[in-house]
Amino acid sequence: MLAHVTTFTLDGLASRRITVEVDLRRGLPAFTIVGRGDAAVRESRERVHTALVNAGFDFPQRRITVNLAPAHLRKGGPGFDLATACGVLVASEQLPAAALDRWAVFGELSLGGELRHCRGVLSVAEGARGAGIAGLIVPRECAREAALVDGLEVAGVTRLQEVAAILRGAPVPELPPPVAAPAAGSEPDLADVRGHPGAVSALTIAAAGAHNLLLSGPPGTGKTMLARRMTSILPPLTNQEAIAVTRIHSIAGRHVADELVRRRPFRAPHHTISPAGLVGGGSVPQPGEATLAHHGVLFLDELSEFSRSALESLRQPLEDGAVTIVRAQRTVMFPTRFQLVASTNPCPCGMAGDDRCRCSEADIARHGRKLSGPLLDRMDLHVQMPRPKAEDLERHEGTPSDGIRAAVLEARERQAHRLAGTGLTTNAEMTPRLLRELVHADAEATRLLRLSYSEGTLSARGHGRILRVARTVADLDGCPRVGAKHVGVALGMRQERVLEGAGAA
Repeated sequence: MLAHVTTFTLDGLASRRITVEVDLRRGLPAFTIVGRGDAAVRESRERVHTALVNAGFDFPQRRITVNLAPAHLRKGGPGFDLATACGVLVASEQLPAAALDRWAVFGELSLGGELRHCRGVLSVAEGARGAGIAGLIVPRECAREAALVDGLEVAGVTRLQEVAAILRGAPVPELPPPVAAPAAGSEPDLADVRGHPGAVSALTIAAAGAHNLLLSGPPGTGKTMLARRMTSILPPLTNQEAIAVTRIHSIAGRHVADELVRRRPFRAPHHTISPAGLVGGGSVPQPGEATLAHHGVLFLDELSEFSRSALESLRQPLEDGAVTIVRAQRTVMFPTRFQLVASTNPCPCGMAGDDRCRCSEADIARHGRKLSGPLLDRMDLHVQMPRPKAEDLERHEGTPSDGIRAAVLEARERQAHRLAGTGLTTNAEMTPRLLRELVHADAEATRLLRLSYSEGTLSARGHGRILRVARTVADLDGCPRVGAKHVGVALGMRQERVLEGAGAA
């Protein structure tokens, strides 16, 4: 007898519908799985066999052939165990075949017949709803995550016997009680930062328009402290953004709660990270830190210590908001719409311009050459952070995040209204065409920008980035047109010399 079971496989961040075909024939007992499965799929033969026997079912002593269709698509992971087991039970007439018409199944089996947690359940649930399937059977600990998808009946089960009971017509068990996310503690507040009003202003502009920010200064001046407070002034995730972030973290195995991720991601990888770890890759392409920071902040501390190849791999994701990974005739696209915040020292010892600096000009030039000009040109704001004054350190409180967040939210609302119908939400995302159509600068602002470009201090890309930042400054001021003072602020925060010799050949 031939049985058909619907399940799904993960393809990057999306899920693809897979039909598990199970055929039983007379002949010497054998169990074969075909359809381009990886080692985890091939090993499922032993798991399925043992789980069925230990769960009290009869394992047919026939020639069993399992085909994972479509055959051209690579399949990986243990999520096919449950579908294969159900197919064997239907093909051996231990379960009714008609019951699988309205259910898709997904999950890993233990040797005792228990179902185990699998990554990417949210993406699988979205795929099931998109395929028009009425219900989805998953491990019980994944049920509430799957139930985040509206319009889909979810059955969370713990054992193979419960799956059989549902397919025979038993009532679907209620969803398990919600499991709260681990306490993350209070979010860092800008009130902890002393001094640096210019840097706080730059952080506000960066948050309001989703611009990239580079902080430079001696060690211990508060660069890392300031960067880690960026998320405290960013607007909350919209429901669509929360679903996208939760899907990514679920596939990466980092989502441990039964609810949507509501905090914007903040990723701070170590400087020894590889290019594949930063933008994604591997023999089976997996999302990198740039994708895990989607709709959030990617913070690179001590930027000059990262390998040049890793930093150069960020150039295309920064421009396009996505990265395409090609591996062995397989192409996967990962979203990378993040804000880049980076910090660096002006020289190897960090004390450039101070009497205590012992670095030679060659040392400083070599330090600057670690960062390429094209990468620095993609940073919208360059900010110097000198040592704060003693009286600043003695202040009891700095500027709290709540007040700044309110200003950022107002600026974002103005941008959303202006960009309505374009599919974009922030000034940093504006294309050159939208920049020409929507950013209206007065005559003095245009003259100032033309003069700066003519002097050679701006590239063509930098010209557009200055306009985007100036538009954000105007949004924070509540001005409908970009004026000379807004362009002046944007130019002042971009043309500071952050590294001597940066980008030199």
